[in-house]
Formats: sequence, structure tokens, C-alpha cells
Amino acid sequence: MTWEGQEPNLPSILLNSHMDVVPVFEKSWNYPPFEARIVDGVIYARGVQDMKSVAVQYIEAIRRLKTKGVTFKRTIHLSFVPDEEIGGRNGMAKFVKTEHFKKLNVGFALDEGLASPNEDYLVFNSERSIWHINVNCPGKSGHGSLLLPDNCGEKIRYIIDKFMDLRRESQKKLEDNPELTIGDVTTINLTMLKGGIQNNVIPEKMTASFDIRLALSVNFEDFENMIKNWCKEAGANVTYDFDQKDAYVDPTPVDNTNQYWHAFKSAVDKLKIKLKLRTFPGGTDSRFIREEGTKALCFSPLRNTVPGLHEHNESLAVSVFLEGIKTYEEIIPAIANV
Repeated sequence: MTWEGQEPNLPSILLNSHMDVVPVFEKSWNYPPFEARIVDGVIYARGVQDMKSVAVQYIEAIRRLKTKGVTFKRTIHLSFVPDEEIGGRNGMAKFVKTEHFKKLNVGFALDEGLASPNEDYLVFNSERSIWHINVNCPGKSGHGSLLLPDNCGEKIRYIIDKFMDLRRESQKKLEDNPELTIGDVTTINLTMLKGGIQNNVIPEKMTASFDIRLALSVNFEDFENMIKNWCKEAGANVTYDFDQKDAYVDPTPVDNTNQYWHAFKSAVDKLKIKLKLRTFPGGTDSRFIREEGTKALCFSPLRNTVPGLHEHNESLAVSVFLEGIKTYEEIIPAIANV
């Protein structure tokens, strides 16, 4: 959706949202998850925080601004993309490579953020890089009663211990420094184990899969070399491969060199709401936009709200939803008139 500006040759503003949501375990919900039922002033629905509320807030804020008869310097585009919840590889990742996207001439983009449990708003100018890695540990197959050499179980134990030790280091950093948030450290989680056919047969291979989110401070080459060394130390023929391996993406500047940041912050300051700047802990489509060299912030105008994305009974107070529309009525004119 496009609202042309007074000076359409200027770089445009993109308000992005994703249409897809994660699946539900419907029996665990108090209300039908796709009905968006309002109970005692609270909306219960899958995607109400992540991120259909923001998509509708964009549209309603634009409708209100158009009704007032105002116009802005810069053209505003709204995009609604698929596949964000499964990595965005067939959604925004491909869209930014198209001629259509290039013609949009985007100078600045907004995308989803996270709800704040406090009075402030959270805004994110960067995010960690996602690595989904499989470590494959082959070994000698045989009877489960024997102690055969070249054992895949021993190898996979070594690998798991190394990754989990590193996970513990990140936990300790957070424990020792209350100023740090989850987005400031590298997170590692063992997510899948594969191997074996039955209990009395030693398998010929076992595989451990890890979800890694690399902090901005990590040297990616050194980190991968560390994994290579672990594989060598674990035993013969241990290998690894990636299901996903994101490159490092520079954060969007949040200083005087970024006029969009100044306009965004000034609009929120005008509302007398404090902003807390963070590194996004998960992954959003904005990383593909930033990778193209476009400035982007992740922001959801949801406060006094416990984050509940992907959870059972995902919910949002109607009052918070409506306040967010008013917030965009301030932000959109500010960034579109830069």
C-alpha cells in the first residue's frame, strides 16, 4: 500500500509487518485463538502481539492522518509479508532483492519490536545473527552390549558439553551484570538429537542440532574456527553443516548521523514516554532490510504488557492497542517529514 508524498523523489518510509503467525495448541487456549475475542478489555488471539496488532495500528494511524487531510514530504509504503516465522527466506529475504523493492526507494523502515512490561517503550536498532547448526558424529556400529572404539555417543557427548559450557558462560554474564539483556550475549540451545534404530544397536551416526544467536561483539570467523576445533577434538570424521547461517549485519545508527532516529525519538519524547534501546533477541525481517544498507528500527508501541508472543492465550489490552495507534500518529508524520 502506498501513500505518495509531496516529494516522491526523496527516499521513502516503509512500515513493514508480517502476516504469518506460529501454530497453536488450541486445547491449551481459553478462547478460540483465531477469533480475536475481547474479554474484560483484553484481546485474546494468536498474533495479537506478534504482529497483527502493529499491522492494524499502521493502517488505522494512516487512515486517521489521511482523514485530517495532512500530507508529508516522503512517500509511505506499507508491506505485509509472509514467512517471517520460519525465517523469512521466501518472504522479505527474496523481496528485498527484487526490482520492485528497489523502486520503492526505501530510506527508512519500521518493523516489529517487543512489548514492554513497564511504562517505557522498547526500540531495537540491531539484532543478533542466527546460526542453526548440525554436528554429525559418525562411529562404529555394533551390538549394544559391547564397548566398541570410535563411539558416536562419546563424540556427541563431547560436542554437547562444549556447546553447553559456552551457554553457561552467557548465563553467567547475565547473572553478573544486570545491565545486560538477552540480546547482548550469545545464546545456545540444543534443539534436536537424532540417531539410532533400536535400543540394542549402537548407531552408525548421531547428530546434535543447535540454535545459536551470535551477539554483535562476536567475531564470526573465530567462532566458526572454535567449532571446527571442537569437531576435531571430538573424534574421527565429526563434521558440521548449517540449516541457517546469517551474516553479520551492521546496527542502524542511533546518533546525530541518523536523521530518522532523531525524528523517531523526538516524536516519542513528545508523548512523554521513555525509550529503552536494545538489541533484538530474536530474528525479524528488518535484518534483510538492514543488509541492503537501509536504516531500520524494530518497534511495537506496546507497553505495560507482559510479552506473550508464541505463548498460549497470547493477549493484548484494548487500551494498549489503541494507545499504539496514537503513538504512530505522532511517529509517522515525524519520520515522513524528515
